[in-house]
Amino acid sequence: MSLANQAEREGEVPVGAVVVCAGEAVGEGWNRTITLSDPAGHAEIIALREAGRRLGNYRLPECTLYVTLEPCCMCAGAMVHARLERVVFGAHDPKTGAAGSVFGVLGDSRHNHVPLVSGGCMAAECAQQLKQFFRQKRDGKGAEGAPSPVTRAKQP
Repeated sequence: MSLANQAEREGEVPVGAVVVCAGEAVGEGWNRTITLSDPAGHAEIIALREAGRRLGNYRLPECTLYVTLEPCCMCAGAMVHARLERVVFGAHDPKTGAAGSVFGVLGDSRHNHVPLVSGGCMAAECAQQLKQFFRQKRDGKGAEGAPSPVTRAKQP
C-alpha cells in the first residue's frame, strides 16, 4: 500500500507492486505512466524490470508478485513471460482485470506457464484507495502539484 501511496502523491493511479524472492523484496514499483510518459509504466512492469535487473535474469520462477490491483492484459502477459511462481493482488478490476474479472490471461492453460493466482488480499483497503482517488479526480481535487494527464476529447 505504501507504493500505491507514492503513485498517488505523484498524481498517478494509486497502484503499487513488489516482487519477492526467497523472502526478500527484489523489485518494487508504482504507477508512473504520466510521470515517465510511458504507457507501459505500470507498477507491475516497473517491479518486474527491477527484479530482473537485480537478479540478473528475465525469468523469475521462484518469485511472487504482490500488487494492489488486479493486473491488466499487458502486465499479466509480462508475468507469464517472467515465469512468476505466484501473483497476489488486492482489488479486483471489473473493467480491465486479466486475472479472471474480465480476461483470463493469467489462468489460460494455452500459455507455456501458468502462475498461481490469489486475488482479494486486502481487497477492501485497496479498492477504497482507488475509489477515493477517482472520486477526488472527478471532483477536481487531485493530488497537490501532481501533473495533470492529457484528457481525451469526446467523440461526436
